[in-house]
Amino acid sequence: MPGRLPSWRDYAAFLPEGRRRQVAAPTTQRWMWRGHDVRILRRGAGQAPVRVLLVHGGGGHAEALWPLASLIRADVADLAAVDLPLYGSTLPADPAAVRYDDWVGLLVDFIATEDDGRPLVLLGASMGGLLSVETAERSGRVAAAVVTCLLDPADWRARLAMARFGLLGVLGAALPRRLPGPLAHRLIPMNWVADLGAMSRDPGLTWLCATDPRGGGVQVPVDFLASYLRYPHTRPEQVETPVLLAHPARDDWTPAEISVRWLRRSPAQAGIRLLAECGHFPVEEPGLGHLIEEVEQTCLGLVAD
Repeated sequence: MPGRLPSWRDYAAFLPEGRRRQVAAPTTQRWMWRGHDVRILRRGAGQAPVRVLLVHGGGGHAEALWPLASLIRADVADLAAVDLPLYGSTLPADPAAVRYDDWVGLLVDFIATEDDGRPLVLLGASMGGLLSVETAERSGRVAAAVVTCLLDPADWRARLAMARFGLLGVLGAALPRRLPGPLAHRLIPMNWVADLGAMSRDPGLTWLCATDPRGGGVQVPVDFLASYLRYPHTRPEQVETPVLLAHPARDDWTPAEISVRWLRRSPAQAGIRLLAECGHFPVEEPGLGHLIEEVEQTCLGLVAD
């Protein structure tokens, strides 16, 4: 793909052949938030009974995950996806100053701006799973969350799984509350830190994710990573928003038991389903179909009499 950035079409090429024809092109929009020029992808114009907001994690962006989300039936849900600062085509006010707190705050404000009275479901992938849950709790405007992963940095097992070098993840919790200025703002490649080599069961998709300059190939400030580790993440016992975990069954990056352990402590558990044959980036059947089915059933359940 010399001379151009990977797009949603490049990611759609890794779907099963029969699914590729179902992927709909998104429309794009810009939204200003605290100096960040945020790009939003959309499908639908208000006719569907429910809205779905796609939330990416630390190795992807809105276009990378768009092919999955666009498989949700258009008569079930309108779709939106946000490129969070540092990722995708969002232009951050100051890349070196972006922190995890900004991601939560942006999503909460976007949800408030978009609220039109219809139920909203958050679809969170990878690191975007817990981000979706804590956004929902902060917002109070989210009807349910469907997530592929629940990685809580308070759990040393989750830190061990997330980091490219396991010991780095375990020791990350000992980072000081404030890093020295030059170190805090230093930008480092995300693929130095995260084990993006375990992103997918398909080597081609793994390579695309790891090298995409808007995804796994981005550079992030050291203090963004530190802010993620030290953020007061929502405890499962505090969650009130229904959460359904649809975890890839053959995830070689983040074992399902880590997410299952977290969710079983929550009174808001809405269900757990393992996505058969799917790796961390869930493009394999039959699990891909199960993921779409769970999202659609969640949406339809919110408008059933």
